[in-house]
Amino acid sequence: MPNTITIKEKINNFNNEIIVPGDKSLSIRWVLFSSIGTGVSKAKNLLMSDDVIAAINAIKKLGVKVSFKKNEIKIYGKGIKGFKYKKNLKINAQNSGTLGRLILGLLIDTPFPIKLIGDKSLSKRDFKRISDPLSKFGANFKLKNNKHLPLKIIGSSNLNSIKYFEKKGSAQCKSSVIFGAMKANGTTIIKAKQSRDHTELLCKYLKLPISIKKKKKYDEIKIKKVSLIKNLNYDIPSDISSSAFFIVLTVLSKNSKLIIKNVNINPSRTGIITILKKMGAKILFKNLQIYKGEKKADIEVKSCDKLKAINCPAKLNSGAIDEFLVIFLVAAKANGISYFKDLGELNQKESPRLKWAEKILNNMGVKTVSTQDSIKIFGNPNLNIDKKIIIKNYLKDHRVFMASVIAALSFGGKWTIHDKDSIKTSFPNFLETLKKIKNNKRD
Repeated sequence: MPNTITIKEKINNFNNEIIVPGDKSLSIRWVLFSSIGTGVSKAKNLLMSDDVIAAINAIKKLGVKVSFKKNEIKIYGKGIKGFKYKKNLKINAQNSGTLGRLILGLLIDTPFPIKLIGDKSLSKRDFKRISDPLSKFGANFKLKNNKHLPLKIIGSSNLNSIKYFEKKGSAQCKSSVIFGAMKANGTTIIKAKQSRDHTELLCKYLKLPISIKKKKKYDEIKIKKVSLIKNLNYDIPSDISSSAFFIVLTVLSKNSKLIIKNVNINPSRTGIITILKKMGAKILFKNLQIYKGEKKADIEVKSCDKLKAINCPAKLNSGAIDEFLVIFLVAAKANGISYFKDLGELNQKESPRLKWAEKILNNMGVKTVSTQDSIKIFGNPNLNIDKKIIIKNYLKDHRVFMASVIAALSFGGKWTIHDKDSIKTSFPNFLETLKKIKNNKRD
């Protein structure tokens, strides 16, 4: 089968209801928490993407049993000190920064060196940002070029609490340090720029010794050594980052309406909703519920004929960091010049996404002005593409692929988009879901 997709025409109007897969951030965290829990943890709607499968394979290498039965997955937890560390152990995080960084916090007591590897994209990402704080607990690291994978970690049996200031708004780094703190003596204090708080909410739900104070510019998190974690049964809500592609497709399409069922709308993840509503998008939350500390709801989206440009407040960045590729597509059709700043973290993702966003927009005929961490997008409400566009060599970044598909369906032109298999990282049935929308078939 060819690993490319060709799109030659815009999507027609639609009125539909869909379900997207389980939240990737929660799926990986469920795997890791369950591995150090006591007893059997069960999950439904776990995202079975490459990133989550890599997490399952990682804990299996550490002696944790996992079983699959119909729509339910069970993890037989080994307890906080239960991992079986072996000599010459190698863990492959594949493309997952979440797995690669978070699992290091759980490995800081390994008596033997463990090698962490990843794919070409992950191997270009910065791991010094997490090896530095984890080494303060007492673990030792050896990184390629003092920054990249592959790395080796050697733990310590005498781990001390630390004070850590996370300044970049990285939930991955913050969460890894929280995991490390669970194994360290005393109380670890984290001052963290506000970012996704799934790890903290799970700690609260599991009644772990954690306290969180919301300050004006950061969160202050205190966590003590953990002796016992109970099992964690979880019916994982759908992923808002996966939903984002269809939200934007609906906003940009004519005379269309879409309902996306049972989506995780954690406030640290809904930056895209806030930004798009400021730009005039018609988006509502319905059937709001609280589930194990997380907010979830059905999302109703309608087409929008008149979109406004935005001077996007930087405080919204962390809550939309994975969605900016499609937010920029909305800016491309808005009336006026949109400005996005302080987005250097975008280039720390699977590919240098800010650069790729500009490249895609320029190929579409959209004028941009950029710096290393900002972009101005000159919107055109009448934008209609009538040329060939080829997207390739983007480090197989799943979100670049999916955003390119949404651009093709929204603006026209003849697009050839390479590396279709990249969607296996986060959303294996993305194209099937699109087909249901196009054919107005409901889940």
